[in-house]
Amino acid sequence: MRVFVTGASGWIGSAVVAELLANGHEALGLARSDAAAEAIAAAGAEVVRGEITDLDVLRDAAAESDAVVHLAFRHDVAFSGDFDTAVESNQAAIEAIGETLVGSDRPFAIASGLAGLRAGVIATEDDRPEPTPGAGGRVRNELTALAFADRGVRSMSVRFAPTVHGTGDHGFIALIFAADREHGVAAYVGDGQNRWPAVHVSDAARLVRLGVERAPAGTVLHAAGEEGVPFVEIAEAIGRRLQLPATSIPADQADQQFGFLGRFVAMGMPASSARTRQLLDWEPTGPGLIADIDAGAYDPVPVA
Repeated sequence: MRVFVTGASGWIGSAVVAELLANGHEALGLARSDAAAEAIAAAGAEVVRGEITDLDVLRDAAAESDAVVHLAFRHDVAFSGDFDTAVESNQAAIEAIGETLVGSDRPFAIASGLAGLRAGVIATEDDRPEPTPGAGGRVRNELTALAFADRGVRSMSVRFAPTVHGTGDHGFIALIFAADREHGVAAYVGDGQNRWPAVHVSDAARLVRLGVERAPAGTVLHAAGEEGVPFVEIAEAIGRRLQLPATSIPADQADQQFGFLGRFVAMGMPASSARTRQLLDWEPTGPGLIADIDAGAYDPVPVA
């Protein structure tokens, strides 16, 4: 297949492009900068210049492709405090791509998340939460994409674990490392028994590829290699790498320690991927989160 990938130069996107190319597919990658274009071309994919706000670019690339994987999201806007604008941009991109694919039966995979689906309860692929303001607006993005299944699009949502880990990750775990290093303690909230699902980036990329190849229309897939790692164990592993004490802090100090990540650090969000594994014969093979931390995946890169 000829697959158009937004977010193709990002952490997950670059792994997805490599996975697609390694399995006989062609890839087109959306690039919003010269650096992104160079990275996509170096990976062996075709470059499509533009941003996810360039709806005509998205429509044209989708029309010329056999499948679309939409991973891009305006995280810079969201994390600056304007999550609603980021969600609206994503909504417009999903609608533009979906409308282009109507009646084609072509695959259309979007990225969503497992964080906050069901607080403290094991989430499954059947869960359909209600949209809420802010970050919960991505639920509306997911529902919009899945609705295209009724209009002749093989649409699907891939709900990624909050940490898609591996060497080179600059996401949540890297930010938690930085916060702990700054404050001199590897912190967890309360007893730290709140659990985070996790998945290695190689397993996440393979799941996306399998979904594009096989998943039925309207499918929700859970990219969770581990159902839930107690956060105290994450803090202890970070403490080992940074030679810092793993320390409990009260919930009202989480924002002081972790900034905007404070509410996530205290959140319990375990998630099952049993149905995803059965549907696609997907069996994660990458290292677990604690093993990755212990192996130095988040250690600083030495300066040459």
